[in-house]
Amino acid sequence: MRKIALVGIMALGGFLTANAQCKTVSTLTENFDTWKEINKCWTAQQGKAMLYASDKKIIFYSMNNPGENMYLVTPKIKAGKYTLSLDISDNGGDTTLELFSINNPSDAKSYASIVKSSKIEGGKKTFDISLKKESNLGLKVLLNGVHQAVYVDNLSLKPKK
Repeated sequence: MRKIALVGIMALGGFLTANAQCKTVSTLTENFDTWKEINKCWTAQQGKAMLYASDKKIIFYSMNNPGENMYLVTPKIKAGKYTLSLDISDNGGDTTLELFSINNPSDAKSYASIVKSSKIEGGKKTFDISLKKESNLGLKVLLNGVHQAVYVDNLSLKPKK
C-alpha cells in the first residue's frame, strides 16, 4: 500500500514539475517546425473539430463540425503592450480569426476579446495588443463550412517599444 501511495505522490510531483517548467514569457517566436503534437506549454481547444500540429504548422480543421469554437492558447504572457504577427491562410470559404486575453484556459468566462473577429484572407497578419495583466493569449478560429482548414505558422509576439 505504501508503494502505491509513494508512486502516486511521485507521479503527481512529476506532473506538477512538468507544468512548473512553463514559465511566463514576454516574447514568443514559434515556427512550429519541430512540433509533432501541441507543445505542453500551449493548449488546444478544439470541440468536435480538430486542432493539431502537422507539416510544420498548426492546423484548425472543421471535419464535419463547422461552427466549433476552436482556440490555440499560448503560455502565460506578462502584462504589457505587444506586436503579434503570424502567417495565416485557409483552404477557402468563410473563416475568421479573433484574439482573446485568457485568465484561465479551463474557464470560458475568463476569455475576453482583445481583437475583434476578422476575415482570414491569407498572408501575414499583424496586431497590436495590450494585456492588462499576466494572461494567456488565445487565437480563436471559426470555420463555417465542412472540411475547412486554417493554417497558422511563424507566430511572433514581441514587446512594443
